[in-house]
Amino acid sequence: MKKLCLPVLSLFLIICLSPQLLKSQDDDFIRQPPRRIILTKHTRSDSDPQQVHISLVGKDHMRVSWVTDSKHGKSVVEYGKAPGKYNGMATGEDTSYKYFFYSSGKIHHVTIGPLEPATIYYYRCGGSEQEFSFKTPPQKLPLEFAVAGDLGQTEWTNSTLEYIGSIDYDVLLLPGDLSYADTHQPLWDSFGRIVEPYASKRPWMVTEGNHEIESFPIIYPTGFKAYNARWRMPYQESGSTSNLYYSFEIAGTHVIMLGSYVEFDAESDQYRWLQADLAKIDRKKTPWVVVLLHAPWYNTNTAHQGEGESMRKAMEELLYNARVDVVFAGHVHAYERFTRIYNNEADPCGPVYVTIGDGGNREGLALTFKEPASPLSLYREPSFGHGRLRIVNETHAFWGWHRNNDSNSVVKDQFWLESLSSSETCSESVNQKEKTASSSVNDEL
Repeated sequence: MKKLCLPVLSLFLIICLSPQLLKSQDDDFIRQPPRRIILTKHTRSDSDPQQVHISLVGKDHMRVSWVTDSKHGKSVVEYGKAPGKYNGMATGEDTSYKYFFYSSGKIHHVTIGPLEPATIYYYRCGGSEQEFSFKTPPQKLPLEFAVAGDLGQTEWTNSTLEYIGSIDYDVLLLPGDLSYADTHQPLWDSFGRIVEPYASKRPWMVTEGNHEIESFPIIYPTGFKAYNARWRMPYQESGSTSNLYYSFEIAGTHVIMLGSYVEFDAESDQYRWLQADLAKIDRKKTPWVVVLLHAPWYNTNTAHQGEGESMRKAMEELLYNARVDVVFAGHVHAYERFTRIYNNEADPCGPVYVTIGDGGNREGLALTFKEPASPLSLYREPSFGHGRLRIVNETHAFWGWHRNNDSNSVVKDQFWLESLSSSETCSESVNQKEKTASSSVNDEL
């Protein structure tokens, strides 16, 4: 009883005695407390598809993933451009896993295509009568990403998803912490069901967070067992050997998903892969480069201080030299946007850093920021919400952060972003560095 009373009393004292912690930069907005967890039950038959979600594979294919309780379900997807008319069919593979006394359903992964851009397709999984639909992303700009981290499955999660779904977008990016199952495997199933109405209609591209690790000494030492089985991403297509880090290209934009909880030092596979992946980007054809990871490299919130620092020291120079435009992170349950930075200093050729770990998690908000505010931090607020990155053309993009409210989603932070590939100053400095490096190599030879 004492264990239960203490956290309740602490929450009561925070709300009643320190209301300034719950106030945003608006005097008239009182921050909402955490809301209850939603457990979404399975209401279909054992053979019917559930937890359906899609993800991009290459330039014109889509992976359809779902779960059936029946072990006899077929890994087949029928699809077409008109309801009930399926002129395409593809078969795939299935997997399953055990975690202590839990046994997953049959997890299906089927890649379909080639598909036409900006086109609505109707599909059904495993021969079931239930029909789903999705829209493929455009082949050319403009392109819109919805961005939400640390999603979880609470009433706040529901409101975030409703606001995301109320405005059209092309792809959702999630920088880690999906289900918050934390070894309680049925929560993975519940999460799959709560996101299905959205993740079955638009591709969801995700990377892992600390809540996906679920390791256990000796028995499950490497972790990510459920995550890798359920949320398969196109890592092989990008030359990666791990589902925990990968990249993909879409409409003039190169998106890199990094793993904060995988080895990342200069001798690691992830580091070497990132180095090679960045080297392949042709900024004339792909003017935008976006990176997602979980633990933020820059953070003025008192929560999770310094947890991304070792990764920053190992990899920041690679991103800077490649002129990455923006880096999204989660982990800290608040919103914060920084100016362009390199090595803890404002730099016009560095990425914009954004923390957006405010999707709706069960742990609540990270309410306290360091004071005084750093001049590098341009906007910060501990509220639930999501972001929108609309890449308008080869040179400009528009970012907006939408704060959740009880009745609507309010845009509280927004700005225009110029691609570093269009900056003569930054392009010239990169070319000069390449010439210097080439000269050094020739001198050594």
